[in-house]
Amino acid sequence: MAKEKTVYVCSNCGQESPKWVGKCPSCGAWNTFVEEVVRKEPAASHRTAFTASAEGKRNKPVVLSDIVGSEEPRIDMHDDELNRVLGGGLVPGSLVLLGGEPGIGKSTLVLQTVLRMPERRILYVSGEESARQLKLRADRIRHNSSDCLIVCETSLEHIFTHIKNVQPELVIIDSIQTISTELVESSPGSVAQVRECAASILKFAKETNTPVILIGHINKEGSIAGPKVLEHIVDAVLQFEGDQHYMYRILRSIKNRFGSTAELGIYEMRQDGLRPVSNPSELLLSADHEGMSGVAIACAIEGVRPFLIETQALVSTAAYGTPQRSATGFDIRRMNMLLAVLEKRVGFKLAQKDVFLNIAGGLRVNDPAIDLGVISAILSSNMDSDIEPLVCMAGEVGLSGEIRPVNRIEQRISEAEKLGFKSILIPRHNLQGLDTSKVKIELVGVRKVEEAFRFLFG
Repeated sequence: MAKEKTVYVCSNCGQESPKWVGKCPSCGAWNTFVEEVVRKEPAASHRTAFTASAEGKRNKPVVLSDIVGSEEPRIDMHDDELNRVLGGGLVPGSLVLLGGEPGIGKSTLVLQTVLRMPERRILYVSGEESARQLKLRADRIRHNSSDCLIVCETSLEHIFTHIKNVQPELVIIDSIQTISTELVESSPGSVAQVRECAASILKFAKETNTPVILIGHINKEGSIAGPKVLEHIVDAVLQFEGDQHYMYRILRSIKNRFGSTAELGIYEMRQDGLRPVSNPSELLLSADHEGMSGVAIACAIEGVRPFLIETQALVSTAAYGTPQRSATGFDIRRMNMLLAVLEKRVGFKLAQKDVFLNIAGGLRVNDPAIDLGVISAILSSNMDSDIEPLVCMAGEVGLSGEIRPVNRIEQRISEAEKLGFKSILIPRHNLQGLDTSKVKIELVGVRKVEEAFRFLFG
């Protein structure tokens, strides 16, 4: 019997090495090489776990102009937040990967979604939980679907047998790290198993036009566990995130071949499942902050969705020699840049003071239009002077202290007007060409940071 040959494969980029190395020479990652057993097979006998019925057919090259391009009919998931993040619905034949931390609610989100689709035949493959556990969760969600079929299986060959017998319109696999195939001699969750299983599932999805949703684990760095090729071969990668100490969960699109990656879905974790939040502005704003310093309302946009968020700041004298800088939900490097602008351009001395910044609700916002709200909250806490409660703002702050224009100003104004705000500070450049005849809210155009502070604090 021939001796088994082993190679070491980087779980991040797939680079192979005959021996273990600490740092990958291809991608530069450390401690990512894992051992795999190489088994040589004849080319004719090498097959994937899924074999299509029309195996004799071969693709032929066609001219690009001869290909008929039509809009794919999307599957309605009966969830506005999930439909938005997917780009309008689930595309038939697509492979979607949903990742997130343990206990964040990945299985709950997928289960409650499929239970709301009684018109379709759905196969839910569970490799982690028993059928009784899924039944208890379904009873807690309080949704019933007679056409949702449950099977607890970890063998990929047996899963394809169930799919052939059931002929489902949608397949859920929870999770991809627990599935194994007989073609690879390694344990479930290894790089080789995840790669081979994902490739076979992709072949099935494309050849049968059946959408598949994979649930994936993440590692301690926050990325999807397994080889990086897993994220490359799927059509969409969704990240389900949120702080377990908060009741909000955020669904982000990291990769989407059928839509935008800037969309955002917000859910509220409740006892009976996840509730989609259609108007996050009302939940992200506290009931009353009148008379409290260090609070400013900023208007942000994620994707095509505007919402108002509450930026909270605390400025105090440094108790130790080195001042502390801390930001939750905001880029700490950008906050340091804004503090430098306040000190250099406006003249406020904050070098010997601790500055703490928090975006209320546990959100993480990357929109530069909240810069004006951040520096206003910092200055409000430093002066211990509150900002008028019915005033919100949107504007990007430049290094010279100017207020730069922001995009989609009409949507930001309408969102503030809908929530009952009286005034909104916007960059003066955005007032050019803006139709203000139907706007009932007061528009305050500012060109520099000093003008905004003069309006807010007199």
